[in-house]
Amino acid sequence: MGSLTLEMDFESSPMTPRSLAAMTPRSLARRRLFPNVDNKKQKVEQSGAGPRKNLQLEVMEPSLNNNGPSLDTILVNYLDTLTQRVNYHLGYPVNICYDHYASLAPLLQFHLNNCGDPFLQNTVDFHSKDFEVAVLNWFAKLWEIEKDQYWGYVTNGGTEGNLHGILLGRELLPEGILYASKDSHYSVFKAARMYRMDSETINTSVNGEMDYSDLRAKLLQNKDKPAIINVTIGTTFKGAIDDLDVILETLKECGYSQDRFYIHCDAALCGLMTPFVNNMISFKKPIGSVTISGHKFLGCPMPCGVQITRKSYINNLSTNVEYIASVDATISGSRNGLTPIFLWYSLSAKGQIGLQKDVKRCLDNAKYLKDGLQKEGISVMLNELSIIVVLERPRDHEFVRRWQLSCVKDMAHVIVMPGITREMLDNFVSELVQQRKQWYRDGKAEAPCVGEDIGAQNCACSYHKIDYIFSS
Repeated sequence: MGSLTLEMDFESSPMTPRSLAAMTPRSLARRRLFPNVDNKKQKVEQSGAGPRKNLQLEVMEPSLNNNGPSLDTILVNYLDTLTQRVNYHLGYPVNICYDHYASLAPLLQFHLNNCGDPFLQNTVDFHSKDFEVAVLNWFAKLWEIEKDQYWGYVTNGGTEGNLHGILLGRELLPEGILYASKDSHYSVFKAARMYRMDSETINTSVNGEMDYSDLRAKLLQNKDKPAIINVTIGTTFKGAIDDLDVILETLKECGYSQDRFYIHCDAALCGLMTPFVNNMISFKKPIGSVTISGHKFLGCPMPCGVQITRKSYINNLSTNVEYIASVDATISGSRNGLTPIFLWYSLSAKGQIGLQKDVKRCLDNAKYLKDGLQKEGISVMLNELSIIVVLERPRDHEFVRRWQLSCVKDMAHVIVMPGITREMLDNFVSELVQQRKQWYRDGKAEAPCVGEDIGAQNCACSYHKIDYIFSS
């Protein structure tokens, strides 16, 4: 049998994973990926201070003379911009702190497709299902379900995991009503529309956690129909965690037996955090499925996720597909074969001890930011076991874009991911304090009141400041 030699088109001399890993993104781009670019002559000035501008690109025809920058120059400058903007990425849950892209770069030569069931081999060799199963086994152990009792797959992200979990619930309980809090991820309500499911939106408390009295009332109101409940382990904006045990107790008190409800846990961000501080996610409890996003807390260059469910449930979705010589119960069919390798590599490199350290550091840094903002008289809230710091919305849109913040109503938030340092947080607070002096210096404008959004005790507006002084 012949051997396969990996020849990298973008590298003229031998390169080892170690030498690749030692390079920065910029040096990797210039010295390896784009060796022919004259950076001194063609480099476009970029600044990390401002948001990147739309490049207004067009697809080029190689046969035509083009007086503009070359393909490589465009890509190098694009990479430069992204590299500089890393230090201003505070508002969205993506861990961009990883260095395994270099070690795994040679895999980009191959088209890897994990089509169909990850536990069944395909008729072609260009897949990574062995890596995928290793990742799934790791998560199954984390969430306390035996290897022979679970089924799962690596998804294209948390949304696909939610679509799959809720579809399982619908197939198991066709007449079931979907219950989800109003702070649930938008993909949950997308699933209800796609599957034409009856749904109930549950109110939330001021911190974003499900209102269990409202859940109880609506369960009793619809007692003649089964319940499919989306439990959010870390809401999108406020980072609140729905109490799974309270929800299970509520179902029991309302007369729902275990064969009349299905629980899907959307743990996109926090599913890799909570097991190290609170063992709330466990298949020892009567839950049906759990999903996480792999590109969030763990980190991956491509969007991806993990979906785990009970093996006994999956036959409701499985279809035999002769063309691919496999059974398929996934949403997407063809699936990225690179992402399981990235996840496997990250989990193996970090291990549970490394992840536990990441969790502790992020929780500590989130409290550090919250205390820093509070000290400066800025409205701020931080939920327990959360790394999402909610604060008053900055007045200036340019400031919001500069720091890439996510905003809802009069609130903004910072998500303290593993790549966020205290130096970055200090710079953010310092700049925000200086900007607020400009925004509110003449007294014609005041900081927004966010008492109804994050609680009066967390609001530092002029009204609640006075109210706090008189009540103390």
